[in-house]
Amino acid sequence: MAGTLPALTTLPGGLTALALWRGASRQLRREWAGSPMHRWTLTRPRPDGLAARPRDPRPADVAAGRMILDGRYLMGGGTLETGRRGDPWDRPSPNRRFAQALHRFEWLPDLLATGTEGAAEALRLQLEWARIFGRWNGFSWSQDILEYRVFNLACGIQAMASRASDVEAAQITLDLARQARHLLTAIDGPVRAAEQSVAATLAGTVLAGEAGELLVDAGLLRLERALYETVRPDGGHASRSAMAALDLLLDLQALDEALVQRGVAPPEEMMRAMDRLSGAVRFFTLSDGALPNLQGGEACQPDYVAAARCNQDSAARPPSARNGYQRLEARSLQVLADAAPPATGAWSVTACAQPLAIEVLAGGRRLVSACGWTPEAQGPQAMRLVDAASSASFADMACGEPLRGFRAAALGPRLVDADYEVEARRHEAPGALWLELSHNGWERRFNLRHDRRLYLDLAADELRGEDRFVPTGPEPTTPEGRRFIPFMVRFHVPPNVQASLARDGKSVLLKTEGDGHGWWLRNDAREVALESSVFFEDGQARRSQQIVLRGQARLDSGARVRWKLAAAEAWPPPH
Repeated sequence: MAGTLPALTTLPGGLTALALWRGASRQLRREWAGSPMHRWTLTRPRPDGLAARPRDPRPADVAAGRMILDGRYLMGGGTLETGRRGDPWDRPSPNRRFAQALHRFEWLPDLLATGTEGAAEALRLQLEWARIFGRWNGFSWSQDILEYRVFNLACGIQAMASRASDVEAAQITLDLARQARHLLTAIDGPVRAAEQSVAATLAGTVLAGEAGELLVDAGLLRLERALYETVRPDGGHASRSAMAALDLLLDLQALDEALVQRGVAPPEEMMRAMDRLSGAVRFFTLSDGALPNLQGGEACQPDYVAAARCNQDSAARPPSARNGYQRLEARSLQVLADAAPPATGAWSVTACAQPLAIEVLAGGRRLVSACGWTPEAQGPQAMRLVDAASSASFADMACGEPLRGFRAAALGPRLVDADYEVEARRHEAPGALWLELSHNGWERRFNLRHDRRLYLDLAADELRGEDRFVPTGPEPTTPEGRRFIPFMVRFHVPPNVQASLARDGKSVLLKTEGDGHGWWLRNDAREVALESSVFFEDGQARRSQQIVLRGQARLDSGARVRWKLAAAEAWPPPH
């Protein structure tokens, strides 16, 4: 039966039927998960103490840990004041994202980084959580929360146990075993199956005796199957998110170290996935040490990216293309272009319908970017559409959009109507690199194809671009009888970049904070405007700007706009 479910989506109303089936089956699993019989099965066999001591390679924030010791929690865009040794579990959270972070135990690594006092406080908070939520709770035991909590507890339980009595140590080890077993049995579909398998297996390495061995055996078996679907042959994550590839690699590195401590050989598929993911993260790490803000991922802080140690033993230059992305590099300029369609089906729950989006760095500083929406962002799903990226669009139209309503609740906000095709051709010659990209996302509605040409002049250290809208068939009949369609070519700039319109009303000067150099964006668009935008960092929106080049495309002959990014000799005279 499970093998036939994907075919439902190809039938009329298929997504609705699949959503109804998935919602009903999920409700049955929830009822079973809360039943006394299921809770009893999670307690057998009992752990015989602790074994491995896993280490999360991600950097911890000691300052944040000290604030938690003082009873001040800053997470998910919210703040909760409990007072010293206060209880965060008996009061409402500021927002849903805060509640998720709290129950995921995202605060645990920061708290443990403060030392023995932090370990004692972490033990107290864990015991209080178990007293209220330890038996079962639909929110705190949901997969998207349980996965992170199991991983964080597995990495921190040794420190907490060092401050616990024998009775308390037995309780927290049993709590970890119960949660890991439930997580392993609750895996539903391919999305995050690898990450959830890693968390459950990592808990198994920590628990001594038969309890740990059974979890390790079952977890590694699930992990092998999941990695085969999740990690592409070129190392890219199936979601096409660079951030997802990095996080999975960090999870696997923690598990690999724990398996070594237990004397268990990692499966070949796991080692192969780690090698591939390392290559992908090396490719995606841009000259500012961060990742691209594309396809549901955000840049991350450079120390977070560096924790994967992907560039530690490799002086080789990363490849020019991977996972549907293309890189162009000159002396000062670096360009990353999204040259493939977004992920499809279940994998598209975090994907963005933003064809041919680009990011540009100048002198190791981010100059042109996307808004940086992620699943954790405090922003609307509309940030996954083409207007939120540095690409081109028609009117207020989209090339695909997320599911809404009960279908999104059952299947996740996967993309629909984003089945466009992308073509990419790369050329290299002495002194120049260029890409010829195109997609047909507008063809169904307007019979127009978007072609984007990116030419990097290595000698002049300039990026020249051309966006063309090319007719592909007879002129369509629009409901309004229009023969012209307005188009926009957008360049979103991060908050630390100042954009200024020159006297000619066309050229835009871009300058980054703390950098004495500027870059001119010159163009032949009919109209140029600076408009407000947003930029997401750590899930929080910051105010930024976007440059919008406007024009009109004839449905029978198309249109084009040319632009160039080049170093400025000096700041322009006052307006």
